[in-house]
Order: sequence, then C-alpha cells, then structure tokens
Amino acid sequence: MTSTPLQRVLTGSLLVAPAVYLIADLLYATRGWDDPVAAVVHVLGAVGYTVVMFRLATLGEGLLAAVLLVVGVFGAAGDVAYGFNTIHVSLGDTDLVDASGAAVLIKPLGLCLPLTLLLGAVVLRGRAPAWAVGLLAVSALIWPVAHIADVGWLAVLVNLLLTTAFGAVSVALSRAPQPLPVI
Repeated sequence: MTSTPLQRVLTGSLLVAPAVYLIADLLYATRGWDDPVAAVVHVLGAVGYTVVMFRLATLGEGLLAAVLLVVGVFGAAGDVAYGFNTIHVSLGDTDLVDASGAAVLIKPLGLCLPLTLLLGAVVLRGRAPAWAVGLLAVSALIWPVAHIADVGWLAVLVNLLLTTAFGAVSVALSRAPQPLPVI
C-alpha cells in the first residue's frame, strides 16, 4: 500500500494528539487546573485533536462525515478556547466558565469535542478493532465528567484510554489494504 504525506500526517495525529493531551491532563492532575504549563500543553493537544478530527472526517461518508466535520470544528475551537482560558486564569484573569454574556459560548463549544470523539467512534466501526471503537465511545462519554468536574485521575484515565484506542486505530489504518481517502 502506498500513502501520501498527507495521509501519514493525518494518521500520525492519532498517535501524537492523545499522547500530548495525556501529558496535559497529567500536569493538570498533579499541578492544578489553573497551571499555565498544563494549559500550554493543553492548547497543543487541542490543535492536535483538530488534525485527528480531520482524519476521522476523511474516513466517514455522506452526512455522518459532514456532521463530524462541522461538530469537530466547533469542538476544536472550544477545546483550544478552554486551554487559553486556563492561561488567562493562571494570570489572574476572569474564568470564562464562571462569566456570563458572551463568555458562555465556551461551554457548548467545549462539549463538541467529546461529541466529535463519539461521532468518530461511529465512523470507525468496521475500520478498526471493535474494542478500540468501544474504548473511544466510552472515553467520549467520560470526557465531560472528568473535565467539567475537574477530576484529575479520571481525566488521566480517559486520556490513557484514548491513547490506547487511537493507537490501535492508527495501526489498523496503516495496515489497510487499499489507500485511505484524503481530503
């Protein structure tokens, strides 16, 4: 099988983004939810998950792929926003989560990331091992519980599950007998 540089980057993101996000949540769990170093790593992981979302969208078809793309863009924006919010909080600024008015936008956008992961699990059925697809779906459901309630150990566990699931997906896609679709 041949693959293009774009396909390799998209598939490689399945390994890199979850690992970076795992580091971010390890830092949050050990240093606090307002740690600026964790927030910077969080932003980098969120950008990585933007690429993951594109990989998942390229594997889908029809309406499901279109919905995943749109929800994924909103989820990426929300996830990056939460990382920058933490940077602002670490500097003594207002926490957008506690603010009203336009600041409430961060909440629904943030929930689009776990929805993206859940839609990704639907897209991956039949393309990746069933256990990995199941881990991805379970992680998507646990993600908001861990991150909204700031439960560090649970956030780390979720990211360990995501790292494992996406690692298996990456291997499965790399071994696919036919070229993978690209954007």
